Amino acid sequence: MPDTYRWGILAPGKIAHKFATGLQFVPEAKLHAIGSRDIDRARDFADQYQAPVWYGSYQELAEDPDIDVIYIATPHSFHMENTLTCLEQGKAVLCEKPLAINSSQVETMIMASKNHQSFLMEALWSRFLPNIIRVRNLIESGAIGAVSHLEADFGFKAPYDPKSRLFNPNLGGGALLDIGIYPLFFATYLFGTPETIESSAKFADTGVDESCSVKLTFSGGKQANLMFTISEFTAVKARITGDNGEIMLPNRWYQPVNVITNAGNDPQEEVIKFVGNGYNYQVHEVHQCLDKGKIESDHWSHRHSLQLMQLMDEIRRQCGISYAVDR
Repeated sequence: MPDTYRWGILAPGKIAHKFATGLQFVPEAKLHAIGSRDIDRARDFADQYQAPVWYGSYQELAEDPDIDVIYIATPHSFHMENTLTCLEQGKAVLCEKPLAINSSQVETMIMASKNHQSFLMEALWSRFLPNIIRVRNLIESGAIGAVSHLEADFGFKAPYDPKSRLFNPNLGGGALLDIGIYPLFFATYLFGTPETIESSAKFADTGVDESCSVKLTFSGGKQANLMFTISEFTAVKARITGDNGEIMLPNRWYQPVNVITNAGNDPQEEVIKFVGNGYNYQVHEVHQCLDKGKIESDHWSHRHSLQLMQLMDEIRRQCGISYAVDR
């Protein structure tokens, strides 16, 4: 195993800046190259984060023999295309969530990972945050008794722009794929595969979903009530209820935050120790997998990504959310 894994970043947009910052907190990671369709943007990004190489195309980035892993930060609608380009060159891939637009695309990406024996993982950073892991450990330890319910939301008011990533259907716009994936992930991470799904949506003028409400039921009668929207600001909190108390994650619960446990009307806030900005934890997971020669993570596997996308496919079917690629 190498002492240092050399990373490339495909598409230097807003989320790529957060990722590049997180990468700096992983000693065995080195940012080697940036790829963009605009070579000036690639050069500026590389200068900012001290990457020695930049390219004016994604193909050139994928073909660089000195890169071990590529982080893909393009809009959702390009994830499959960009991932396949990198996997075909034998590169390990960490692709920003959602992994693709629908489960058919995810299946194609998984097959390519297996065919090329190249690592692939969805960059669902919340999965690897210490606070999220701590919540499940508390539930499994019986800290709040038998768990019955999760309530979680994620909402902000995005300026309406039909051409923007959030509202453009050609870019996979809408609340579900962009932010709904977080509460849906959390529910399935805590409770498993839902037995029933009930969902509804409100649409923007461009045809994408600007808000969704989802109710999931699980074995043993556990329930999750979830809401996500890009049309208004919400509390962005998560609350898990048991017969002996509750666990709460405060504002921006999907990010590095403390955990509050309330059993017997005695709230206790547990201070969680974090390193970096949170994006570094998924990088560490990628490195551990590569050290062991794996093509997927045990903790966020191909199957996990596919099941989560299948859940979103069903929500889209119920709500009537569709994209050209579906047809």
